[in-house]
Amino acid sequence: MTIFPTNRVNTVFSVKSFIKLTLFLVFIVIFSTVILYFNLRNDLPNINSLKDVQWQTPMQIYSNDGLLISQFGEKKRIPLTFDEIPQQLIDALLATEDDRFYFHFGVDPIGMGRAVLGKLTGNDKGGASTITMQVARNFFLTREVTYTRKIREIFLSFHIEHLLTKNEILTLYINKIPLGHRTFGFGAAAQVYYGKELNQLNLEQIAVLAGLPKAPSTYNPISRPDRAKLRRTTVLQRMLVSGYITDEEYQLAKTAPITGKPHGAEIELDAPYVAEMAHQEIIKLYGKEQAYTSGLKVFTTVTNKLQEAAHNAVSENLLSYDQRHGYRGAILSLRPNLTSSSTKSEMNDDIKSQQEYTPLSEQEISTALEAANHYESLVPAVVIKVDEREVTIALQNNKKATIPWSGMAWARPFINDQKQGPPPQSAYDIFHYGDVILVTSLSNNEYRLSQLPIASAAIISISPDDGAIKAAVGGFSFKQSQFNRVTQAKRQVGSNIKPFIYSAALEKGFTLASLINDAPINQWDRSTGVVWRPKNSPETYVGPLRMRLALAQSKNVIAVRLLKSIGLDHAIEHLSSFGFSPDDLPKNESLALGSASLTPIEVVTGFATFANGGYLVEPYLIDRIETAEGEVIFQANPRLACDPCEQNIDYPEVKDTNTSELNFDTDFDTDNRDSDDVLAILNASESIEQNPLKSFKTLPQRLSAPRVISEQNAFLITQALNSAVLGADWSAKNPWQGTGWRARVLKRKDLAGKTGTTNEGKDAWFSGFSRRLVTTSWIGFDDPSRNLGRSVYNSNLGKNQITGTEAGAKSAQPAWIDFMKVALTEFDFEPFEPPTGVVSVRIDKATGKLSTNTNKSSLFEYFQVGTVPTEYVSEDNSIDIFQNNESLNQAEGELF
Repeated sequence: MTIFPTNRVNTVFSVKSFIKLTLFLVFIVIFSTVILYFNLRNDLPNINSLKDVQWQTPMQIYSNDGLLISQFGEKKRIPLTFDEIPQQLIDALLATEDDRFYFHFGVDPIGMGRAVLGKLTGNDKGGASTITMQVARNFFLTREVTYTRKIREIFLSFHIEHLLTKNEILTLYINKIPLGHRTFGFGAAAQVYYGKELNQLNLEQIAVLAGLPKAPSTYNPISRPDRAKLRRTTVLQRMLVSGYITDEEYQLAKTAPITGKPHGAEIELDAPYVAEMAHQEIIKLYGKEQAYTSGLKVFTTVTNKLQEAAHNAVSENLLSYDQRHGYRGAILSLRPNLTSSSTKSEMNDDIKSQQEYTPLSEQEISTALEAANHYESLVPAVVIKVDEREVTIALQNNKKATIPWSGMAWARPFINDQKQGPPPQSAYDIFHYGDVILVTSLSNNEYRLSQLPIASAAIISISPDDGAIKAAVGGFSFKQSQFNRVTQAKRQVGSNIKPFIYSAALEKGFTLASLINDAPINQWDRSTGVVWRPKNSPETYVGPLRMRLALAQSKNVIAVRLLKSIGLDHAIEHLSSFGFSPDDLPKNESLALGSASLTPIEVVTGFATFANGGYLVEPYLIDRIETAEGEVIFQANPRLACDPCEQNIDYPEVKDTNTSELNFDTDFDTDNRDSDDVLAILNASESIEQNPLKSFKTLPQRLSAPRVISEQNAFLITQALNSAVLGADWSAKNPWQGTGWRARVLKRKDLAGKTGTTNEGKDAWFSGFSRRLVTTSWIGFDDPSRNLGRSVYNSNLGKNQITGTEAGAKSAQPAWIDFMKVALTEFDFEPFEPPTGVVSVRIDKATGKLSTNTNKSSLFEYFQVGTVPTEYVSEDNSIDIFQNNESLNQAEGELF
């Protein structure tokens, strides 16, 4: 009989007891877990949605040629597929977040045990959450720290592991995790922190991003670069220990500087006013939640080439206008005690003294440059040296440059809108040491003195065939002012209204050859007790004048006489047919002079009617909308300027988502709707149903825009407006040229247009068109108390400079010309062809009557059939002129 030692027996019993106790506890845990699971099962979220995740991605606005204009949405996310994820990022995440990810079943027992032990011993360092558990929490749970939430997280992880593959789970994690600065997912984080795609990042940058899930606000390289570097080292160490990188790679990445800085979306076309117009329309259509999270791709009708040309035209024209009116001085002075001396030598001594004894520090300069407000092409600079004809400036990043005399000679002192001081004779007249100024680049190391324009401007260009907006700029800088003057600024239109008055006159039997008396008007107004005396600008009068020439020369008194002749009611009714609200049209004769207030988009829409032959098109901006997957869910179907409309239209594929003869050689120099209604940005013939993302299966029928004037009327007004651009006759008794003559620089004869200047010069306009493009340019002050004033006509600073009033041709037309110079390269020459019902006959220049003469006293003119003159000019045409005007004078019943 074998007798065991007592202590060995006790050991055996102890081991057996421990095993039994352990098994019992495991059973209790499993049993409790099962019971707990069945109790919580009905409260657990359904995870089947993870099989088809619809990522909340921002809305993106594109040009018609596919360039990104803007992005809208609070959450920045760029979803990636597993194949698009760099292996180094996967390695970094596994090493840092879950090194046994591919071996556990959703919960890591080792990590969980370590966390529980740490909790019991008071040394809790976390680390129990696997990547799968983080996916469960990020998709379905809150971040509250409770045992119930943790248990739910565990159960959901089991479900997720059963439903998805490991790669699918990892992809969800990489796309979902919040990483700071409103970024969600590593694709967006790479763009925001480094301005690159994820696959373009190096090891040290990937390590920074891989350290963000722990605490994005604490470890991001923008807000806390010091903490980001420490966290990066931790990530790199774990990658080294796990064998993902070599020691050499570790050392190089560890010592690399933190390079993260804020980056927005990669904007490819600067068109913020266009982006905001499209943005607001999408919000109306879908609501903010769906617009900002559905990943919609909105393609507008603007193109890169034309939009950029419009932006440059507005910017350059405003800077030119501003500089014509003089220099308003430095933004501020870093040496305010340095004042002007009585002589240049004294001033130079003062400057030398300041430079020698109180030099500007780099910190002073840097702080001043950062604080200076600047927009668009304007760059802040500090004057650090002043010479006779040159200035040295300091720019950001310690760069030094110069302003040559040619870049500052324009800077006459600004006195007021009407007056500027004498031209500067040297740089000492303009600058002081320490001045903080704005400049624009001339060349690599030379700059031009500039300043922030205080006037405003806008330009809008549309297709007369369907109303597609081809370019739109609502101001100098969207960052400076979000007020969109294209659609929101109702301003008096001045002589831009005259083509519509003349169109109404054609409807009442007038012709382009009708004579109207160009003479002063003195009209007693019984209601006010004063005499109304409308005047021409310039205040010259030539007597009886043909209607074509009256419009080309923008004769004010003739416009008033025409309005009186046809009647105010008829004029307002006719103008309303062009889309102008009757409420915006004054019920008095000042209407003929442009006292109506309209927006640029309303004006350009009216002019489009002349360009397209009489149809009222509606401007629209959104061409199509696609889902994040590229499926077309909306295609614009604008009404066309045609009847019937049979042309073939090329559409993108729409998928079902289960959720539609004239010779003017002797007369021409050869050398109730508001702006929101007019801006029908989404103009489809079919309404989008309750689900705005529902796709249409069949393409909608092409519909005609309403005809508002006859084709003949539109052509005749276009002819008169063509004379306003190209017309001139220097051999006439009263030599003349059209007010839009500056457009001849474009060297195109297929153009027509009209200037416009309002009372006291508060607004200046130019609207003009070719057969395929209509453009309106406006300039003025947002402050209605200011007017555009007077300024020098050129930048040659001689003693005999000519000054003049700012007007449509001088202030607004240059932007129109600069834009059309680029835009017209997209369109072949296309003359304005006379339609059926229009004939050309020879008339006498002076009387507008038929003529058999073939000398310079006659020319060919167009008439609508039925309105051709029936009388021939007599040998003494002064009798004819008198008779032609007598009936008009009697009809007006006033003293001329």
